[in-house]
Amino acid sequence: MSDIMIFRDVQKNFGDVQALQNVSFTIPGNTIFGLLGPNGAGKTTLIRIITKIFMADSGEVIFDGKNIRNYQHASIGYMPEEKGMYKKMKVGEHLIYLARLKGLTKKVAIEKITYWLEKLNAQEWWNKKIEDLSKGMQQKVQFISTVIHEPKLLILDEPFSGLDPVNAELIKNEIYNLNQQGTTILFSTHRMEQVEEICDSIVLINQGNVVIHGKVKEIKNRFRENKYVIGFENEAVVASSSLFEVINKNENNYIIQLHADAKRNAVLNYFIDAGNEIIHFEELYPSLNDIFIKLVNADNHA
Repeated sequence: MSDIMIFRDVQKNFGDVQALQNVSFTIPGNTIFGLLGPNGAGKTTLIRIITKIFMADSGEVIFDGKNIRNYQHASIGYMPEEKGMYKKMKVGEHLIYLARLKGLTKKVAIEKITYWLEKLNAQEWWNKKIEDLSKGMQQKVQFISTVIHEPKLLILDEPFSGLDPVNAELIKNEIYNLNQQGTTILFSTHRMEQVEEICDSIVLINQGNVVIHGKVKEIKNRFRENKYVIGFENEAVVASSSLFEVINKNENNYIIQLHADAKRNAVLNYFIDAGNEIIHFEELYPSLNDIFIKLVNADNHA
């Protein structure tokens, strides 16, 4: 899989503040990629460089084989966290206006808007003013305006903000559909559980630096702690041994941490030999949230 975007030693300063420091990483094409970091880490600065709101002071950003400076905006769709809509306009005319700015003819714009409004169960919104819509309804309109020109790269900043669970699931499914059709998604959020569920790969930025970058599964595997949950058919009394330490107990389930040289089969045999009926044995991987906090705290104290 080739990379759709490459960052090479990207730097950006605002006066004495160094927002980005030699940032280098890649975004594989046709993936859902998470851009993570605490407030003030440099995420927004990076997005604004991608969207050419301003340029990097040094380094380069390559998008689809070309320097981002030479690329047309129509290949990128950007949905910011803050709404940027004309509230006095009606939904239909608002979306037509934005679609025309992206190069669509009025006829094609109307066809695509009709398609998306129907897909998001919003057909009756055409003649409603933006200001009369709820926050969640406005979020859906903004999503349509972001995807209507079928960009190669879709940047979504907190796309589920203001959405109830039903509509959040609806938008999430459309994100999956767009990705399956070949769109690369750059997903920025503070919600680690959403990143864990949705993203293939991530980059974590802190204080303008890349802290970690790679596939979600590989990162979680890198931070595994040799912890397991083991469940028994009947109540069992389990104590720490030469093979493991007992971390926690919940009814008939125990969380244990294997010693560095302990083998899983040896642990299972230990319980079988003790006459326990095992019904569940599974490794517990750290959550992205745990990894995020650990890395940011370590970086802040480095």
